Amino acid sequence: MAHNLSGYHRSLDLFEGLLAGVPGDGWDAASPCDGWTARDVAGHVIGGQYLIRSLATGEPAPDVNTDPARFAAGDAAAAWRAARKEAATALTPDGLSRPVPVGALGRLPLGDFLQGYILEPLVHAWDLARATGQPSRLDPDLVHHAFATAHMVAADLRTAGHLAPQLPAPQGADEQTRLLAFLGRPIT
Repeated sequence: MAHNLSGYHRSLDLFEGLLAGVPGDGWDAASPCDGWTARDVAGHVIGGQYLIRSLATGEPAPDVNTDPARFAAGDAAAAWRAARKEAATALTPDGLSRPVPVGALGRLPLGDFLQGYILEPLVHAWDLARATGQPSRLDPDLVHHAFATAHMVAADLRTAGHLAPQLPAPQGADEQTRLLAFLGRPIT
């Protein structure tokens, strides 16, 4: 089965570009994720690539939420490139067809899961941009796709304590602003 992973790769490219733009003194900046710095956000997404690798191979999954900065220690951009390469190497036809648990949706082939995995790197790209003073306008096509995924996974994430309560979006807000409010991100 062929999987269209272009959105997944585009969201990773977006995150990578913002990661490369973090100034040397920006890693300790507070992020929109409560209690996390820019380095924590970067580490969480870097750890997410190791999670993808583990899903593809059947290895134990890393905890990407506890002390996420450990994944981005030292040169975060180099850590990202290494993690992304390891995840990509694991995305073989067998790895992509491997069934993985997806909350209330049950089990899906990893390739199907990755078609919706745009939300995670996309919203954390915004978090990293906001924390480090970079432009935070996201690709509208990716935002649209991520918003659909957010509606499917938000309840489980909120129950698990991984997502803040929804905030009200301003009247007439664009889709990116509505997505961020839905995810509990302070827009101002």
